[in-house]
Amino acid sequence: MGSRLEGKVLVAQGGGPTAVINQSLVGVVTEARKFSQVGRVYGAVNGIHGLVNEELMDLTQETTHNLEQVAATPASALLSTRDKPTTEYCERIFKTLKAHDVRYFFYIGGNDSSDTARIVNENAKAAKYELRCVHVPKTIDNDLVINDHTPGFGSAARFVSLAFMGVNLDNRALAGVYIAVVMGRHAGFLTAASSLGRSYEDDGPHLIYLPERPFSVEQFVGDVDRVYQRYGRCIVAVSEGIIDKDGQPIMTQLMDSVEKDAHGNVQLSGTGALGDQLVKAIKDRLNIKRVRSDTFGYLQRSFMSVVSDVDQQEAREVGEKAVQFALWHDVDGSVTIHRTGAYSVDYQLTPLEEIAAKTRHVPDEFINKQGNDVTEAFYAYARPLLGSGMPRSYRLRAPKVRKLLG
Repeated sequence: MGSRLEGKVLVAQGGGPTAVINQSLVGVVTEARKFSQVGRVYGAVNGIHGLVNEELMDLTQETTHNLEQVAATPASALLSTRDKPTTEYCERIFKTLKAHDVRYFFYIGGNDSSDTARIVNENAKAAKYELRCVHVPKTIDNDLVINDHTPGFGSAARFVSLAFMGVNLDNRALAGVYIAVVMGRHAGFLTAASSLGRSYEDDGPHLIYLPERPFSVEQFVGDVDRVYQRYGRCIVAVSEGIIDKDGQPIMTQLMDSVEKDAHGNVQLSGTGALGDQLVKAIKDRLNIKRVRSDTFGYLQRSFMSVVSDVDQQEAREVGEKAVQFALWHDVDGSVTIHRTGAYSVDYQLTPLEEIAAKTRHVPDEFINKQGNDVTEAFYAYARPLLGSGMPRSYRLRAPKVRKLLG
């Protein structure tokens, strides 16, 4: 027999949207509505910001059909927030939960969201208020510790790999140097996914740079020169968060002044400046005329129709498992994904303090010795996450006609 703690369920979404975050939301809602001890299922509009302002929706009254339609729609249906919670902020969250007799709190998000769930949980314990807090994992950065991978990453990785597949075809037709800046402030998983669309030995990206390895502008220029001399073209994938040997963002080396966001972080890919500066470095130092850059920015997060079916399924299941852990087993924690077999997964509940505010990085075995590409071990890890039906590119194989004019 499961827990008989009676009261309301509240679910919220935080941080950057993903293509499958609504699968987790609907997983929580539909599973929670099955339990008789749940009086209502509420959703907080704009994440924890909505919680402190009592901006709530009664999802008990939403139709199952529309929930399923929402589940298949990218981005956060409840809207999100970038509020960085303090202890005082979390105390206000707890007051709202208590006022509405919420006994089960599910927060879908990344590192900050897991820490929010931890602090709210501690406030409830200190107040001797019975509350189950469960963090539901989500982030395209794939940087939650303990987890083999994180919902949202597979679909974003599919987008990145397909984008580079298309760029490679374009670049092969009209050769030059192409640089694309991919999201990833501290972890380079998404940038590494640029490699997953390669089919032929000379396919790009030819160079991949991650935040896990110090970036040298001199080495970068040398790498590009070497690849260009070999193939007559070069495609580069670079993480927005690349740093120098002292741990400083490369942006601060290449620009006279940099912008900072609300949390004091240097603005990276959102400005397009990193790509522009790397292009300038190539043009200034190498005699290559055709050099271009793009910044993927928000495109990779919630791109319609570029969704991994594996990612969808697992995003739904982490939402369902969160409810089951809280209501059947009467426990708090963070749902974590663990790989089993050639490719299958199992879900466990990990203590919040083991997840909260920690960052997972790309393992050493996934990065080549030169620090400018990935290894076969990364392919084996990441390819199943992209889901079924991944296209590939093909080339003409017909023989050339013998020249008659000399």
